[in-house]
Amino acid sequence: MKKFMDEDFLLSSDTAKELYHHYGKDMPIFDFHNHLAVKEIYDDINFDNIAQIWLGGDHYKWRAMRTFGIDESYITGDQPDYEKFKKWAEVMPYLIGNPLYHWTHLELQRYFGMKETLSPDTCNRIWEKCNGLLRTREFSVRNLLRKMNIKALCTTNEPNDTLEYHKKLKDEFEIKVIPTFRPDKAVHMGNQAFLDYIKELGEMAGYPIHSATDLKKALVERIHYFHEAGSRISDLGMNEFRYISCTDEEADFIFTKAMQKDTVSAEETIKFASNLLIELGKVYSKLGWVMQVHIGAIRNNSKRLYEKIGSDIGTDSINDCVFAKDLSEFLNKLDYESLLPKTVLYCLNPRDNELLATMIGNFQDGRIPGKIQFGSGWWFNDQKDGMERQMEALSQLGLISKFIGMLTDSRSFLSFPRHEYFRRILCNKLGRLIEEGEYPADIEFVGRIVQDISFNNAKEYFGIEL
Repeated sequence: MKKFMDEDFLLSSDTAKELYHHYGKDMPIFDFHNHLAVKEIYDDINFDNIAQIWLGGDHYKWRAMRTFGIDESYITGDQPDYEKFKKWAEVMPYLIGNPLYHWTHLELQRYFGMKETLSPDTCNRIWEKCNGLLRTREFSVRNLLRKMNIKALCTTNEPNDTLEYHKKLKDEFEIKVIPTFRPDKAVHMGNQAFLDYIKELGEMAGYPIHSATDLKKALVERIHYFHEAGSRISDLGMNEFRYISCTDEEADFIFTKAMQKDTVSAEETIKFASNLLIELGKVYSKLGWVMQVHIGAIRNNSKRLYEKIGSDIGTDSINDCVFAKDLSEFLNKLDYESLLPKTVLYCLNPRDNELLATMIGNFQDGRIPGKIQFGSGWWFNDQKDGMERQMEALSQLGLISKFIGMLTDSRSFLSFPRHEYFRRILCNKLGRLIEEGEYPADIEFVGRIVQDISFNNAKEYFGIEL
């Protein structure tokens, strides 16, 4: 019987152990997609306690606590932090097979040097020790990032973000903190939030936005603003990826209808978004940016909790949309004009792994290694089985050696051991191929592939000087 989460955790062969310990373990981190609060990095805050940094905003944990039967007041409510932490400790022993069990204990080990498992019996000791450390300067936000050997992290930002704190950090923090342009609210037409957002964007641009043409102009200006601030990355969340070709004149007509609060059909909504995304894609390409597209969530399923608490609270799940043909037409439109940017595609439904693993091969251009990427297991797939399935599809149907690897997609400053989790799973997979005689035992060569996937490929792909 193996020891719980020892140094060879998830490594099932001698080759896997050698690949991880000698090649993967000490590589730096390039975290190219997360939701960290940049002001907290700039202010270099200290969290008061482990509940704040662990439970505040972590909808993975919130889902588990609700499922266990914990009252909402201990999850997103006004109960004291220690009482919330005690409830989390109650849930922990029952998370057998859930990645939260692994992530929690990796974080306890890597940040706090604690090998005890969290439970009601150890709750108070872990609370006291973690809190004592978190209040020291060694455990300020910037020092938490330094502990993980991070070279760059890319936050997620609205087009109308001033990027004030990114700019301030540029000359005073050695870790690159890079903004990512995420125009979802401008793309997804159909509710009052869209109208409000267009007004806000116009105020930021300095002129009213009366047409789709004006909107594209304002967004392009913001892209250049982001570019000057160091950004080279965009992102987009698409619950269902749909594409219908649309002229600029049609887009202006649809936009006018929306602003006048006339009924806009589902097809018109798709056409408007398609026109806008083609324009943005061309700009990304000309600037040498990377375009990320996250496909397949169904969000805010619980109207009860959405109206009470809001979005991003743990009531999202996997969608079952059909999108291969539409995605192909979108990529093909840009590719045909030689204006397809470097693109990373993520799917939330693992059913679509092979879809994306084959789709990316259609639009490689022979100039940029791995120009079109199948992104790592996302959200409900960033656990052991999800990562293994994504890697298996990519290695069988593409070139895993050119894969840009892992990201946290997290709001937590303690989430970076997930890169270790990923690397162990990667090394175990490649080690198994060698052990089973499916690949030569050239450890040094495969070790370099591990290092490339862990860090080097992303560094080259995003083109950000570190």
